[in-house]
Amino acid sequence: MLENKIEDIVDIDKIGEISRVDMNSLMELAKAEKKLPAQEDTKKVLLLAIDIQNDFMEKGSLPVEGSHRDVENLIRFIYSNAGKITSIVASLDTHTAYQIFHPCWWVDACGKNPKPFTLISSGDIENGIWIPVRHREHSIRYVKYLEENSKKSLIIWPYHCMLGTTGHCLEAQFSKIAYYHSMVRDSNFEIIVKGTSPTSEMYGIFRPEYDEGFEFETTLLDKFAGYDKVIIAGEAKSHCALESLSQICEYYKDSRQITERIYLLEDCTSCIGGFEEDTEAALSQMEVLYGIKRVKSTEIEI
Repeated sequence: MLENKIEDIVDIDKIGEISRVDMNSLMELAKAEKKLPAQEDTKKVLLLAIDIQNDFMEKGSLPVEGSHRDVENLIRFIYSNAGKITSIVASLDTHTAYQIFHPCWWVDACGKNPKPFTLISSGDIENGIWIPVRHREHSIRYVKYLEENSKKSLIIWPYHCMLGTTGHCLEAQFSKIAYYHSMVRDSNFEIIVKGTSPTSEMYGIFRPEYDEGFEFETTLLDKFAGYDKVIIAGEAKSHCALESLSQICEYYKDSRQITERIYLLEDCTSCIGGFEEDTEAALSQMEVLYGIKRVKSTEIEI
């Protein structure tokens, strides 16, 4: 438990608001805390925070219902367990306009772009319902690959998490507690950028949905073996959190002693509406196959 009160560090009532973080004042406050050096931890605990960004908050460009509550729960979890969480790593979904899942990549016969949340199938492309304006052959292969490999269908997302915009930034109150933890624990707060490829969606942190010749990004993955617990939270449960978890399990599929150390904080993550049933089925399967655990942030023992 930290010595400063939680309200001295964050403003829970402003979760999801675009607010400036006075990092200098925050760091001065952290310097006054009793130091709890992470290198002295006998148990190593990693918190992996997926895409806790303004555009996924409830007033963002791609809002996830329940995200404000998720962030509040996660902030309280970090505050209560600051002396036990060794490291925090956060991912940043990062996009530009011309990407295969954005409206401007596609047109219909009249030259109009698809509306957000339109599903595009290989049949749609073959029948001229939707025409890619860039990388036509790759676009066709991409959609067919998704279908043939039981991946999520190509969905046209609203423009979101655009590089350089406020929507791309970490949610301000979460960033405060994460950097505060970093200072108190003398542990780097690591940020991983994902999703920049124009020709593939990248839900999971470690690999695009499809990109010819791309294998796992293993730098972070290889570190998991050195942690006693890997705790996952963030948005959205149905997409980026789920696929990141799935990729970890796939990478360590022959090492159940590692996958059994993975915990998903169920009250710190929410689904995009309409994907709840598929998400539940996928998580239940991972529980059986890999021994992952689903817990509430108030119940997990660290």
